[in-house]
Amino acid sequence: MIEPVGGVVDELMASLDALAAEDLAPLFGPALLERLRPLLAAQNRLAAEIARTVRECEVSGAAAGDGLKSMGSWLCGHGHLSAREAARVVRTGRALEHLPAMAAAFAADEVTGGQAAVIGRVAEPEHLAAAAEQDVDLGVVDALLTGVAVTAPHADTAKAVHHYLDRLDEDGPEPDPTEGRRLVITRHGDGSITGRFDLDAVGGEKLQAALESLVQAGRGAGDERSRAQQSADALVQLCDNQLAAGSLPILRGHKPQVIVKIDAEDLVDPATGRGAADMGFGATISAARARWLACDGNITRIVMDPDGMPLDHGRTVRLFPPHVRRAAEVRDGGCVFTGCAAPTWWCDVHHLLAWIDGGATDLDNAALLCERHHTKVHHGFRVERQPDGRWRTWRPDGTEILIGPGRTGPPLATAA
Repeated sequence: MIEPVGGVVDELMASLDALAAEDLAPLFGPALLERLRPLLAAQNRLAAEIARTVRECEVSGAAAGDGLKSMGSWLCGHGHLSAREAARVVRTGRALEHLPAMAAAFAADEVTGGQAAVIGRVAEPEHLAAAAEQDVDLGVVDALLTGVAVTAPHADTAKAVHHYLDRLDEDGPEPDPTEGRRLVITRHGDGSITGRFDLDAVGGEKLQAALESLVQAGRGAGDERSRAQQSADALVQLCDNQLAAGSLPILRGHKPQVIVKIDAEDLVDPATGRGAADMGFGATISAARARWLACDGNITRIVMDPDGMPLDHGRTVRLFPPHVRRAAEVRDGGCVFTGCAAPTWWCDVHHLLAWIDGGATDLDNAALLCERHHTKVHHGFRVERQPDGRWRTWRPDGTEILIGPGRTGPPLATAA
């Protein structure tokens, strides 16, 4: 093992061990913040040293010693960084050579790693070439942008860099917005996903406009969810609307659809049955969630032999046929959960008495519920239609949800 020069890195690691061993329980409020401030400063200075070292590794071809062709791949394989983060560190290291003011501020904890990466864009080869052609003094640009980063938030730094790059290519062709758009989805062990996307200004505006329309239309009384939760629900609702509309491109001879595979025994069993159903893209969900999806879906019976080969595939049956759904839409006018104003096209048709328990697939046993409140009803809440056409909603503890003193909502028309 090669010892670091002067053992500085060893001392640093020992100091980090000592920090990790400190008991934070006795600290509170101001004391915790005072501890945090120098840690953030140390993080920024370490980021600067990492970028500087990565650049030296790149120049000397150090990655080849470990059998890799680039520092980006080395950072992914040995540092466990994402490809995006590895590329950011490499780009920042390269930028330090061309932007000495930014490099000095970065090393002195006056600029964060994120800001350094943003400013580093001006040192990308194509931008350096454009600046040279126009006799731009890069030293002045370096000083100005670094000054913004030192005194202003990250967003202001990004705006300043964007302004410079726009002026640098003021007469150039309008860039193709599709070239910079990216969407990366990562699936986790439980089937959930996280993702990251990059959109141009116009594409981003379209997405925000679409999501905002659903967020504002779906704001019910007493909705205390965070903005992030509301936006995520709106994104799922966009997908629901498109899938239900049937206007998406045909995929291998079929309209796009959510597919769930579950054994008949698990589907009939009223227990939750975690990990009982497999979805089309590889996620695993509970039998209870599968039963919920089946409320307003198609079911195909497939009989398998002991070797897993299909023996018989019965006719696909739509639980709620189109004419019953249309009648429910006319009767209910939208989600029937008290206090919700979700429109009909956001809603599933829910069996008041589960079809697996013998509930009929007809209008009398149907209720329109949006995704959020369909979930609630499958987790202990209850909706019930009164003889006068009113819908009432009860919590799992048996108390009724009211929208005002003694009120349960307006009467609803009865379908002919």
